[in-house]
Amino acid sequence: MIKPIHTCLWFDGNAKEAADYYCTIFKNSKIISANLMVVMFEVNGMLFMGLNGGPQFKFNESVSFVITCKDQEEIDYYWNALTSNGGQESRCGWLKDKFGLSWQVVPEELGDIFSNPTNGQRAMQQMLKMNKLDIAVLKNA
Repeated sequence: MIKPIHTCLWFDGNAKEAADYYCTIFKNSKIISANLMVVMFEVNGMLFMGLNGGPQFKFNESVSFVITCKDQEEIDYYWNALTSNGGQESRCGWLKDKFGLSWQVVPEELGDIFSNPTNGQRAMQQMLKMNKLDIAVLKNA
């Protein structure tokens, strides 16, 4: 069933490859339908349409996805999966995957860490130096 609002991602002829890639990384994901122009896929209950729109438009950081992780193991998993095979690391938990789509991989407790009156500011300063976030370093700042 098509949901009333879903995300359309514009690819340069490799929408099916991208959908397959995301479905291997995220649990509870599947390809719903595919043809030469469009692939519909679901990632953790969210519906996406991959459009083979051509080279006119490229992804940039103005649109990104945030992955909220329960622990460091999950951060490491998503970080490694999304930066492998041509992905690109950036600062403060941000990265681009091999298709150029931007992601931020963060611990679910990040807001609490930054709100801590004792070390919240130091944690923020530590994060500004990091690429992949390290929960222990942030908590112990």
